[in-house]
Amino acid sequence: MKKIFPFIIAAFVLQQNVFAQFYKKDAGLAHTFSIVARDPVTGEMAVGVQSHWFSVGTSVSWGEAGVGVVATQSFVNKSYGIKGLELMKKGKTAPDALKELLAADEGREVRQVAMIDVNGNVNSFTGKNCIDHAGNIVGKNYSVQSNMMLTDKVNSAMSKAFEASEGKPLAERVLTALQAAQAVGGDIRGKQSAAILVVAGKSNGQPWNERLIDLRVDDNAAPLVEMDRLLRLYRAYEHMDKGDLATEKNNMKLAMEEYGAAMKMFPENLEMKYWTAITLANNKKVAEASKMLQAIYKKDPNWRELTRRLPKVNLLNISETELKELLK
Repeated sequence: MKKIFPFIIAAFVLQQNVFAQFYKKDAGLAHTFSIVARDPVTGEMAVGVQSHWFSVGTSVSWGEAGVGVVATQSFVNKSYGIKGLELMKKGKTAPDALKELLAADEGREVRQVAMIDVNGNVNSFTGKNCIDHAGNIVGKNYSVQSNMMLTDKVNSAMSKAFEASEGKPLAERVLTALQAAQAVGGDIRGKQSAAILVVAGKSNGQPWNERLIDLRVDDNAAPLVEMDRLLRLYRAYEHMDKGDLATEKNNMKLAMEEYGAAMKMFPENLEMKYWTAITLANNKKVAEASKMLQAIYKKDPNWRELTRRLPKVNLLNISETELKELLK
């Protein structure tokens, strides 16, 4: 026993040194399941992920409009995100970019990485030292990958769900795939955070406007349930934006249809109701607006004070008499 003990210590030290080569404190862990995908009709590209790890979206998800998206996980090497996008931006396909980065990474066997480029070229990699159950499936315009899963059914469940959801918006398809993964067990440790990132297929030269959807749930007992709510809320506000645009074009019928669709999705959202009422007032439907506002004021009187402040900045263009009607 005494003779064996020094060898155990030596082996432990060697293992620690090896891990130090490819795991750093600032890199982080993200044992998780994810999907990278592209919509061939719109050109949009997306990353979706869930993990039992805090704020997984800040480590795993990377994307750039007109270039591609990357998911880097397991013993995370965040540089795969930035460097992968740089290589694709220079003209390399996603598979070639991934191959180049893996070749230069001594810690490749604990990595799990997936990339898809603007043309739909896609590939993924699962190192042999990723924790079971671990693996990946590459399909047409998508890849699914997971490690440290409770069962070996996660990847096939994601793949089938994504393919079966064809025709739906990309973000909803990605969420469907993540939900399917969780339904067959998901992460063996449980659930904590999730993220969905969607970027445009073409760059418009305004990178600040090219993350079409960027939703994160950093810490939640049921992150995909919350993600579903956030995505629906995002769609509701899309209706609000369309209503505003219709108002600018003096198409009040369409505007009210869009506002109505938003409020139907989230009937308790006071802000949606409030700006709908203000739009009505600005279009000389003061009585109708007043009725809506009175109900809002009863739930939160601060909205009345906001109404009082709007004429000063020309967001409410009505007469003094009409303003009194709205404030009563």
